[in-house]
Amino acid sequence: MENNNLVCKACGSDSFTTGQVGDASTYGNVKPIGSAFAVGSPFIFRFCKACGEVATIKVAKPEKFK
Repeated sequence: MENNNLVCKACGSDSFTTGQVGDASTYGNVKPIGSAFAVGSPFIFRFCKACGEVATIKVAKPEKFK
């Protein structure tokens, strides 16, 4: 993911990184409503390295919801 010249709203830093919640085990994945057995998709977070403020949240595999 690109930095896109982000500036942290909380601390003013311009140093960001990404992390993931969820994986192939489905713990932490977002799933389609009404699909109890769907694997779903992990969340990708872009956050400030200095203070941890989250700038963006993205679903890693949006095609799972089509």
